[in-house]
Order: sequence, then C-alpha cells, then structure tokens
Amino acid sequence: MTFYKARVLALDVGEKRIGVAVSDPLGLTAQGVETIFTKGFENDLKRIRELAGQYGTNRVLVGFPRNMNGTVGPQAEKILEFSRALAGAGFEVRHHDERMTTLMARRVLIEGEVRGKKRREVVDKLAATYILQSFLDGGGWMEAQGGN
Repeated sequence: MTFYKARVLALDVGEKRIGVAVSDPLGLTAQGVETIFTKGFENDLKRIRELAGQYGTNRVLVGFPRNMNGTVGPQAEKILEFSRALAGAGFEVRHHDERMTTLMARRVLIEGEVRGKKRREVVDKLAATYILQSFLDGGGWMEAQGGN
C-alpha cells in the first residue's frame, strides 16, 4: 500500500454510527466520505481498513468528545479505547476536539431542510468533515505534533 503523507482519514465515532471524512492529497480540505453503521469493532475495523487503503493512508484522526468544561467523560474513555484498538491494528492515531461538531452539522442539515432518516444518515459524516477541517486549519498532521 502506498501512503501519501498528507491524507488523513477522520472518524466521528458514536454508539450506532461512525462518520468518515478524508483530506485531499495536499491536506488542505476535508470531504465527507460515508457513514459506517456500526456492526462491532472487527467489522468496523474492516471497513476503516478498506477506506484507508482506498485513500492511501494509515493516518486516522478520531474526534475526541470532551465535556464543555474540558474534562474527559465516559464517552471520551470509550473513544480512547477505540483509538488504542486502531493503533494496535497499525494505524497512526491522533485526536481532535469534537465539541459542538454534531450540533453544528445538525443545524446545517436542518437549515438545508434535510429531514428524518436522511439527516441521521449524513449528520455523522458531516461532523467528521467539521472535525477534520478544523484539524487541517490548525496545521494538520505535522510530524513533530504530539499524539492528541
């Protein structure tokens, strides 16, 4: 598998769905890819591997859900566990603050009059896009950057 340094796969991990976005080859913009409807970690990992191969990257950015006061809650602990499993599967994993991204995505979809089932199908993909774009705007995947 060939890896392009700038490509990053971003995940907005939830209980039922995982929103996926990817950076362009230059690492400047984020595009939504799909929503994975979770079917257990092994099945989810298989799909993430397929997407990473498709986009030529082993870099995965995972949205990190801090509480509004900055503390780490139960959902963040689940994300850390998920991230450790991704790292154990050979991915380079980093985290980025995802506070308010799902809310922002919902608002955009409501304003765009996207309703019901369709909104549920795309909200996580859009949230992953916001997470990744914020990360890229902040400097992206610099080699000297720390793990979170």
